[in-house]
Parts: sequence; structure tokens; C-alpha cells
Amino acid sequence: MGIQDIKIDAMSKKATPGKATILALGKGKTTTVKTRYVVMSEEILDKYPELAIEGRPTVTQRLDICNEAVTQMAIEASQACIAKWGRPVSDITHLVYVSSSEARLPGGDIYLAKGLGLKPETNRVMLYFAGCSGGVAGLRVAKDIAENNPGSRVLLATSETTIIGFKPPSATRPYDLVGVALFGDGAGAMLIGSDPDPIIERPLFELHTAIQHFLPDTEKIIDGRLTEEGISFKLDRALPQIIEDNIEDFCGKLMDTIGLSNKDYNKIFWAVHPGGPAILNRLEKRLDLSPEKLIASRRALADYGNASSNTIVYVMEYMMEESKKLKNEPKNDEEWGLILAFGPGVTFEGIVAKNLTM
Repeated sequence: MGIQDIKIDAMSKKATPGKATILALGKGKTTTVKTRYVVMSEEILDKYPELAIEGRPTVTQRLDICNEAVTQMAIEASQACIAKWGRPVSDITHLVYVSSSEARLPGGDIYLAKGLGLKPETNRVMLYFAGCSGGVAGLRVAKDIAENNPGSRVLLATSETTIIGFKPPSATRPYDLVGVALFGDGAGAMLIGSDPDPIIERPLFELHTAIQHFLPDTEKIIDGRLTEEGISFKLDRALPQIIEDNIEDFCGKLMDTIGLSNKDYNKIFWAVHPGGPAILNRLEKRLDLSPEKLIASRRALADYGNASSNTIVYVMEYMMEESKKLKNEPKNDEEWGLILAFGPGVTFEGIVAKNLTM
């Protein structure tokens, strides 16, 4: 596995005192939709041939593979993030760890902390099985920690692998092929803190209002169950329509906090977790967004697939790339924007953010 970095401009806008700010981003090498790189390999199938046999109890084997894999990927992503942050690992005060791909006691946060050499007194929080909304949920939690603990520096790490739900091909489950084509493995990391050190730290995105909302009676729309054969995961085909039907009210609550309305959709940036092409297409149509508004999300989907909680990190990195292109344009209103994700519940996660790299 390798690390992919992007360079960040040295000049950033000043952050608002006391507001949580994303200070660095990092990722481990992940799968892509164009070219598939996954934790699953011929070597693993040679060692565990029962994974390719329908109906065999393999949850123990899967967890043995997943627990090790997600830790290694999370370490890689976190190390990349810390290197770009520029401060020593000993300055990290809190760890928020997100994964829907492991189950153990103690949890992956301990193994990540150990692998990074974090101080034993580092305060840890785990978010397990939050699915695709886990990355933004973790960012919301990290924001609250940073703003309520002056001087803190919070490492948010996400790590996922599809091995936990891998199924051998079956003619009775043609829809499984959609999941194989769409979902991927990988890890992401962010460093969050308030009042950045202007000499060392470069603020990227300032985090303002963060909200969560679940839709009653939609628990079965995104359904995952841990069984003897791993996680049995089902997505209802109604999910894109449900998100489309509820997105305007949710975004309205967020935009009200900065005095904007639905007339301003094309004046802000959109960092949307790309759950799939259908979800992005429906959002674009319902909100009447210009095609360029979802470029970062579409690029992340094309290059990495839906890597669950990790994907928002990839979207944010592409947002910075797109921002650099816009700097040379005579008029650019995209200082404010929304960070969005949708997960089990059905749960909506959203954060109003200000792009400080513009």
C-alpha cells in the first residue's frame, strides 16, 4: 500500500478564533472504480478458500483479515495527514476512529493509537457501523471536541474494507455485482483544531454549524447484519428517491445559519459523499445545481468508488484542487459550502463550512 498526497498552498485565510478548522488531510491507497485495488487477493482466497463457498460460517476468518487490514490502512492515512500537518504526533490530544469493517475488544482505536505512537493519555472515541455517513459524523464529533477543548488537536481516522461483506458470485443475487463495482477499500484522515498556529498550521476548511437528522421508519432502507457469513448488507432501491425527497429541507436548515436560501445553491460549494451515481444525479436535478458543483464528488466516485466513511476525505481533497482552479476566475462565490453524507437510519449528516484555501 502507498500514500497519495496533494500539495497545499502556503497561503490560507485566517480562521475565526475558537472555530474548529480542518488543518490537514491524508489517505491510504484505496480501491478505484476505474481500476480495482482491494484488500481481497488470491493469496487470501488460497489461505481461506471457504470465503468463496456459499453458506460457510466465515465471520471469524473475515474479522482476522479485516482487523489487521483496517489498522494498517488507518496508520498509513494518519501518517500522511500528520506529515502534512507539520506538528509532532505528540501534539495530538484526541482520536476519533470510524469503521464499519471490524469488531473486536479493545477496538481499532487502541491499535491505531499504538501504531502511531500516540500518548497513552490521548482521549479516544470510536464510531462503529455508521456506514457511509460515518466520515461526516466523525468530523462533527471532532469539531465539538476541538471547540470545547481549547488547544486540542483531534485526529479523525476512517478505515474500511469490503471483505467483511464479501460474497462469492451467485446467479440468484445479480444485484451483488453492483456492490462489487461500486464499493471499495481504503482509509482517510483529518487533523482538526481551533486557533491554528499561524507559523506551522495552514487552515483548510473552517467548520461552522453541524447537524444530524434521521428519517423515521426508514431503518430497513440501508440494512446490515452481522451473520456467521460476515455482514449481510442490503440497499433498498428507494434510497436515491428518499434522499432526493428530503434533501431540500435538510440543506435549508444548514443554509439558514449563514443567511442563505435555496436561491443560493449555485453560490456555494458542495462536498457530498458520493453514495452512487444515482444519488448525485438526483441531487443535481432536484437542487438545480450547475454540473461543476458536484465535480469533486464525481471525481472521488470515479477514482475511489464508494469507500464508505473514507470517501468524504477524498472529496475534500478534490475540493481543494477545484478551488485552486477557481482562484484565477474574476468572480468566485464559493467561500461557503456544505459537507454532506447519508447513511443508515436513514441518517443525514451535514456541516456548514468555509473554504479558507480560496
